[in-house]
Amino acid sequence: MRIVTLEEHISFPEMTKLIPEKVLGNFGQSPVMQRIAPKLADVTDERLASINANGISMQILSVDGFGANLLNAEDGPAFATRYNNLIAEKIINYRERFTVFAHLPMTAPLAAADELERTVKEYGFRGAMIRGLTDGQFLDHPKFAPVFERAEKLDVPVYIHPGLPPKTVADAYYSNVGGNPGMMESIACYGWGWHSETAIHVLRLFVAGIFDMYPQLKIIIGHMGEMLPMMMVRSDRAFTPGNGGANQRTLTDTFHQQLFITTSGFFTQPPLKLAIDTFGIDNIMFSVDYPFSTNEMGIDFLHNIDLPIEQIEQIAHGNADKLLRLT
Repeated sequence: MRIVTLEEHISFPEMTKLIPEKVLGNFGQSPVMQRIAPKLADVTDERLASINANGISMQILSVDGFGANLLNAEDGPAFATRYNNLIAEKIINYRERFTVFAHLPMTAPLAAADELERTVKEYGFRGAMIRGLTDGQFLDHPKFAPVFERAEKLDVPVYIHPGLPPKTVADAYYSNVGGNPGMMESIACYGWGWHSETAIHVLRLFVAGIFDMYPQLKIIIGHMGEMLPMMMVRSDRAFTPGNGGANQRTLTDTFHQQLFITTSGFFTQPPLKLAIDTFGIDNIMFSVDYPFSTNEMGIDFLHNIDLPIEQIEQIAHGNADKLLRLT
């Protein structure tokens, strides 16, 4: 069976070292990140061997957190262009196994839109991945309109991935836990905060009317829907058209038409069932979240899905092939 995975990360040290230390701060210094750094830096050695061993047909690569999002509007565009060029160079002989979500300089939205168009047209990249907030601002801010306009025009999706919480949020919600100073990473990021923040991000786009402004725009989120499937019915009631938001359609209709979710990092059956019951089988795509999760974990989960084979094939590759025009 053909298998496509969409949220699979890279981070090249030759690019990270170009980010000033005062900007980079403690990013990447945790023991977990230090241990996993060699896997993030690799494309065609251990990574390729792993997807071969696990029967994965194609990985869609995206830059992990250290990049143009940390740079100002003057420095970000050149950095993003250099990063995308480097990725394209590394996969040039493996186009049947790897493709890419572009790395964008979101602190310069017009330049980000131009870079998205360049990478799609020049390299065949399949869209873009944007990581969380930019300078503390959500994507519903009007300044980011050029990116959505260009993505819709190019007919490529935008993947919204969690990012680090703003300092004010980290201080208020995720710090001084049990009297321990500093931010507790597990609550702030991969244990809870990342996912709730991405859900808020999507709900803000919806209530701000962004989906209606760009009715052909497609948004992808990971981690089995970032808590949204559980809240779908309640949120649908809360955000009915005319109830204070700019949205012209119901949340359920909008999400079914324009929002897609991946399984990245979630490998148990109950969340998948809930996602299918709320988003529908046509809106779910398989992902691993490599190297933060292993391909073995993801493939074992995929092979244990209790659905008709045609629906498993939709999740494994069919929906991604259609959305990203991979075949």
